Amino acid sequence: MTMIERFSRKQQLAIRWWSTKKYCCYDAIICDGAVRSGKSMSMSIGFISWAMTNFRNGTFAICGKTITSLKRNVMTQLVQMMGQLGFTCIEKVSKNYIDITLCNITNRFYLFGGKDESSASLIQGITLCGVFFDEVVLMSRSFVEQALARCSVTGSKIWFNCNPDNPHHWFYKEWIKKADEKKTLYLHFTMKDNPSLSKSIRERYERLYSGVFYDRFILGKWTASSGVVYPMFNKEKHTFVTPPECKRFVISCDYGTVNPSSFGLWGECDGKWYRLKEYYYSSKLEGQARTDEEHYLALEQLADGVEIECVVIDPSAASFIECIRRHGRFKVIPAKNDVLSGIRRVSDALKQDKLMFSESCEDCLREFSLYYWSEKSGVDIPVKVNDHAMDDVRYFVSTILTNELYASDSFFVASLNRN
Repeated sequence: MTMIERFSRKQQLAIRWWSTKKYCCYDAIICDGAVRSGKSMSMSIGFISWAMTNFRNGTFAICGKTITSLKRNVMTQLVQMMGQLGFTCIEKVSKNYIDITLCNITNRFYLFGGKDESSASLIQGITLCGVFFDEVVLMSRSFVEQALARCSVTGSKIWFNCNPDNPHHWFYKEWIKKADEKKTLYLHFTMKDNPSLSKSIRERYERLYSGVFYDRFILGKWTASSGVVYPMFNKEKHTFVTPPECKRFVISCDYGTVNPSSFGLWGECDGKWYRLKEYYYSSKLEGQARTDEEHYLALEQLADGVEIECVVIDPSAASFIECIRRHGRFKVIPAKNDVLSGIRRVSDALKQDKLMFSESCEDCLREFSLYYWSEKSGVDIPVKVNDHAMDDVRYFVSTILTNELYASDSFFVASLNRN
């Protein structure tokens, strides 16, 4: 079987659209939809094929959220496949470009990361024959628009792919909704468009996600987040009265001075983590603020009788981190603090029954029922009230549980990192 025979019809169109009579006059292509639907690989093959067919000694850009994620998610496999097809790929790691040659035709492909506003300056000044954006919704608008402005060579074309986001996202409004106006081919992918995925694997992904993440990653919908953040949380299912005998212990901390402080003691047993006890202090409710030393005393009391592996804490809590380190008892780990990715990871853990909560953790249980998406901002942001225990839960899951949860199933690791 040849490589091309393994692609679905939609993937083949993503590869060949530029050479078809119907679409060759289009300026751009957008592929969006479900995770693991084969968008990135088919588009990257198509992008290289188009570039090598139509240009000689041309300069192109391949862009991701970061260069590291771009290499992991696209370039490593793409270079291998190009090599199998007879292309010569020479990478200049220090300058972030790859020269690709076939039949005495060579073109240069620069790699860019576009994660924030400052990234736009990196691509200024270059003249491009074309650009490929992998996961464009994760890039800053200023970077994308600066890259588009660099495509001034006659015959240049633009390639976009992404998983859906909020329908208020600028890319949805400016490109997907205006695809016809911008002479852009729009293709929507589902997992069934990737023939390399078996039915059992598709079903496993369907079990993994829930809520807004299911709508976006599985159904491929541009869905606004609304309602409670963790609809999969079930008090009867996710709480316990008598804890099991745990052998490992971790404490997670969301530290506040004006805002409440929330600490959780976690114990691990048979692959599940149990929130055994908590400390929750609101200076507004109590009418008196506490010092770092007073919060540290509460941390000591929470850890009483067990050996703590580490304390995971919001990296912005500099004074409290220094207080903990000064006492010398606990190892401190700054938490991973990406809110949306963290919420998705907590959702995954709840759905897979990897988290349990003691009925004595009343503030944490209360916040699960009060933690809602903001409907005013137009972006995925939870309302910043009743979120302090939710933050310390998220710190724990993102920093400690995530690697353990996926370590036994490498199939999901790429998806976890990608999103």
